[in-house]
Amino acid sequence: MKITKSPIRLISAFILSVVLAATLYGLFKPIPENTSYEGEMHSADDVSFLFNRSINDNGERIFEEEIFSAIIEGIEEAEEMIVLDVFMFNDMAEGDFPGVSREIAEALINKKEDHPEMPITVITDPINTSYYSHESELLNEMEEEDIQVVITDITRLQDSNPLYSGVWRAFIQWFGQSGPGWIENPFDPEAPEMTARSILKLMNGRANHRKVFFTEKTGLISSANIHDESYYYTNTGFQVSGKVLEDIYETEQAVLNFSSDVRLPDFHVEEEEGDYSVQVLTEGANFQRVQDMLDEAEAGNEVWIGVYFISDPEIIESIEEAALRGVEINMILDPNESAFGIEVFGMPNRPVSEDLMESTGESLTIRWYNTLDEQFHPKMMAVYSEERAKMIAGSANFSSRNMRNNNLDTNLYVESPPDAEAAVEVREWFEEIWFNESHKYTADYEEYENPHSAWRQWVYRLQKISGVTTY
Repeated sequence: MKITKSPIRLISAFILSVVLAATLYGLFKPIPENTSYEGEMHSADDVSFLFNRSINDNGERIFEEEIFSAIIEGIEEAEEMIVLDVFMFNDMAEGDFPGVSREIAEALINKKEDHPEMPITVITDPINTSYYSHESELLNEMEEEDIQVVITDITRLQDSNPLYSGVWRAFIQWFGQSGPGWIENPFDPEAPEMTARSILKLMNGRANHRKVFFTEKTGLISSANIHDESYYYTNTGFQVSGKVLEDIYETEQAVLNFSSDVRLPDFHVEEEEGDYSVQVLTEGANFQRVQDMLDEAEAGNEVWIGVYFISDPEIIESIEEAALRGVEINMILDPNESAFGIEVFGMPNRPVSEDLMESTGESLTIRWYNTLDEQFHPKMMAVYSEERAKMIAGSANFSSRNMRNNNLDTNLYVESPPDAEAAVEVREWFEEIWFNESHKYTADYEEYENPHSAWRQWVYRLQKISGVTTY
């Protein structure tokens, strides 16, 4: 018996050691250069707050759109270069949606035809090929017109699922993902089928989650994907010009450096004076800025938070501590009914909100966005004092995956006097949907309340430990 068991034990110990080593490497390996980027604070004269907003008007949708129009206008006005880095850029959609992905792809193609010498670069995530299970018609069409299309090498990012990533990294990733699919696509039943290897890559849970557009004239950082099925999502962002564009350039060249051999053309923007101070933040630098904004808020300050996901434990703790020292905190959350067509049963916002409501008392109030079948998709916070407004918006959810170097994410941090135009517009946007001015934008906390739902709390905690989540 000892003779037969010994090799099995040795083989088992070897496999476990390989998985453990792969897990530790994936969790703690160095991140690529110039990611988790904290740019300098630059003065700016021109900062615009933009949003797309779905309104549930007694079961009928009213939609206000600014972000996609600003991207198309920026494409038309560019003279030297265009860079678009966006998580989802595809027309896979179940249902009748405006063709925003086709519209923006054609705007880029038309620009290239009119200005063949202008470098145009599109950076995106492998989700648009269902992790290499099929090709993307939109991306192929742009490549055929000499637009540089780069699929981000997300294997260079740190892993997020400690119970799974080591197994995937040690034994599965080497077999690739491409080939004829045979499994129904979880993103859209009408989309091409996926290979088992692509599904296994999807489960490893990393992404280029950025939503960045910039030219030599303007930059737009938002939470909006160029994805037909996401068209009606409520999203927010800031559009800027000036010296900060050079920092956006650095963060995008960083992705190109570890995913391709594409080199963006150098450009220079003069520093300018203005009422705004603007900073580019990516990946883990977003976490530090959000935490600092909360930790520095004082009694009597107002904090407005509007996010699709909130789950990072340290951010939640900072919110609790701020509320307990007398900071007024107003949170607008998505009810988390579904994500990419998959029921998520209120995860993570409902169990998180229950914990927050029980621990903070009256200084914190939560309302739910009154969605139809879309998502309340911003990743945004603003802190107002008598002297200063501090605002952050972009692609990074308030979750560990988005703020701890597992995903690529870009946000803009903006400071200004509280009466500066963008600061006033952000406050008015929050107040309009908070107080339901003209429409029922938001619902009371009790409408999606999670009162002591034991199974939700256990599932939420298990998901946090395992990392097997969509957030």
